[in-house]
Amino acid sequence: MSTQIKSVLVENRVFPAFPELVKTANIAGMEAYKALVAEAQASPEGFWGRLAKENLNWTTPFTQVLDESNPPFYKWFGDGELNVSENCLDRHLGTPTEHKTAIIFEADNGDVTQVTYRELYNRVCEFANGLKALGYKKGDRAIIYLPMSIEAVVAMHVCVRLGITHSVVFGGFSSKSIHERLVDVGASLVITADEQMRGGKAITLKPAVDEAISMGGCEAVRHVVVYKRTGGAVNWTEGRDLWMHDVAKGQSADCPAVPVNAEHPLFILYTSGSTGKPKGVQHSSAGYLLWAMLTVKWAFDAKPSDVYWCTADVGWITGHTYIAYGPLANGLTQVMFEGVPTYPNAGRFWEMIQRHKVTVFYTAPTAIRSLTKASEAQPDVHPRKYDLSSLRLIGSVGEPINPEAWMWYFKEVGGERCPVLDTWWQTETGGHMITPLPGVTPLKPGSCTLPLPGIEAAIVDEAGGDVENGMGGFLVVKRPWPAMIRNIWGDPERFKKSYFPPELKGYYLAGDGAQRDADGYFWIMGRVDDVLNVSGHRLGTMEVESALVSHPLVAEAAVVGRPDDTTGEAIVAFVVLKRDLPEGDEAVQVAKQLRDWVAKEIGPIAKPKDIRFGENLPKTRSGKIMRRLLRIVAKGEEVTQDVSTLENPAILTQLSKSV
Repeated sequence: MSTQIKSVLVENRVFPAFPELVKTANIAGMEAYKALVAEAQASPEGFWGRLAKENLNWTTPFTQVLDESNPPFYKWFGDGELNVSENCLDRHLGTPTEHKTAIIFEADNGDVTQVTYRELYNRVCEFANGLKALGYKKGDRAIIYLPMSIEAVVAMHVCVRLGITHSVVFGGFSSKSIHERLVDVGASLVITADEQMRGGKAITLKPAVDEAISMGGCEAVRHVVVYKRTGGAVNWTEGRDLWMHDVAKGQSADCPAVPVNAEHPLFILYTSGSTGKPKGVQHSSAGYLLWAMLTVKWAFDAKPSDVYWCTADVGWITGHTYIAYGPLANGLTQVMFEGVPTYPNAGRFWEMIQRHKVTVFYTAPTAIRSLTKASEAQPDVHPRKYDLSSLRLIGSVGEPINPEAWMWYFKEVGGERCPVLDTWWQTETGGHMITPLPGVTPLKPGSCTLPLPGIEAAIVDEAGGDVENGMGGFLVVKRPWPAMIRNIWGDPERFKKSYFPPELKGYYLAGDGAQRDADGYFWIMGRVDDVLNVSGHRLGTMEVESALVSHPLVAEAAVVGRPDDTTGEAIVAFVVLKRDLPEGDEAVQVAKQLRDWVAKEIGPIAKPKDIRFGENLPKTRSGKIMRRLLRIVAKGEEVTQDVSTLENPAILTQLSKSV
């Protein structure tokens, strides 16, 4: 397969690093960044070894930094021992952080609960002692299926404290998804809730767990521990089912953390399973935590005074690294939110930033684009109507952010005084890989900019050779790093084939197409399997989407390809407008307007052959656009796959009509 992906996005705006941030940042100025990069290049093991000693509390110190004897099954700090929960909670006891607020939790209805680091530690220890009394121990595995809540963080830390490997399942997933994960991971414990609250509605959770267990193959499950969130009615299996508050009741608020090997599986996080069997991405303990800590310190420029808010769900990697572990290890105060950004209105995020005086805000491009649309339709919920002056950094995660959404975020949310951190990373990488640093990097809308120190990112062709700047290719990482995926749970061959193909010289293959500009900045062009091949021209989907979204009428767009007899592949664009859906002749006119716009912005080759309008795009409840479903719809085929994880399954019918 040729990897000469043509880059068609032209972006010339540059925003220098803010001088006041350069002065105070944890990495202050380009020279400080370059010094760290040089240290990592000169002695990778010296660099990572120094950081692991300086940042982590070890029960047994390591003597070997990296074991490369069996690539790609690398081992980091492999003869050392520690406990991740101890590094997030116990380390703050006896310091001023002990009595600092750890989590400000805001429920769907606006109720606020706060816990200090000491209170969080006590709750974790009580629940951990309760599970110990039930016989749970190091080496066991647990499925966690909980709503966004302090209890979710407690449950994760309880498992980690006892050496139980956890696998968190997003609260919007179906019983089939839970069943697949239960069986694959061989869980003996499930922690769930009666219900969760989203957008004013109670959504059941425990019935999905009951149904999953009833599907068979889950004989290992001894207990289902249930957090009473709403008090909604649930079926109960005596002896198996226990209330979380009963398990913790009367237990000691002191539970020594169990030391585990640095390579002990901390968690297994399954990809969505959009194609075939879901992949259980296995992460280690020490290397993962080190990178979670460092990236919070470097990219979010963590300060003791920060009120930090990552809007992700704990069911995703972002909620692991940038809610459950990284911020707590750094002693930050963070906001957690149960609800959705549009309830009770589309000003919810901005109102919460104003009320909690949030300083660092981290959300997804999907949320930014939908809130852009909402603020234009309802001026009373525009970010400018709120006091967002507490913000100092704003970040973006989950997919590339197109330049127009970047500019809106920068101007309307950040007031042109907060850098936008466009962070590129993946479930498999454990934490940020390529991202601006607040006190270092001049910003270019739409670019994730430069790799972090210690990350040797590159763009290569199909033989692993470096490509010239400006040319598209495969995004790879040439050297191992501590937080990298260790394995696909139970499937080492799939792990090697998926991420370390021999034809790419054993580099880590990210699966994204990218290019690097003359300044060395990285631009993500979309998944390699989302590259369009139109009349022999290979175009990145993200660039066509960016061109569409830059049109004043367009709020959101997703682009896929479908087979075409003339051009090989035709571009199909699914478009959400900032106004009502057009009908009949008007729809034809708007579609022509958009085609002409793309031709002007990129060139005639990129004009969508087919444009379809919808009130929304098919998204998971975490906000991810399900492009695989759009590809089926674009081909005119019937969707027979499981759509239970979609927020809005009915939208597929609307999007089946072309203009």
